[in-house]
Amino acid sequence: MECRPACAACCIAPSISSPIPGMPDGKKAGQPCIQLDEQLRCKIFDHPERPEVCASLKPSPDMCGTSREQAMQWLTWAEIETMPSA
Repeated sequence: MECRPACAACCIAPSISSPIPGMPDGKKAGQPCIQLDEQLRCKIFDHPERPEVCASLKPSPDMCGTSREQAMQWLTWAEIETMPSA
């Protein structure tokens, strides 16, 4: 499956604890990655600086749904479900 143009749900909804160029402490859930361009594409997609966690997240029908909104909902749900217990 190919990424949906102008979606970037996977670059916004989940938290990322690994350093990202320009975000040395990673990013919080719901925070857009600093590496998104104006068209919501990753500026470091094919670069070695891209965090491994980002490269390992592959688009799928379950995760992406049929719209950006569905992808945001699924990824937000996944973020909540995988949070460490307090």
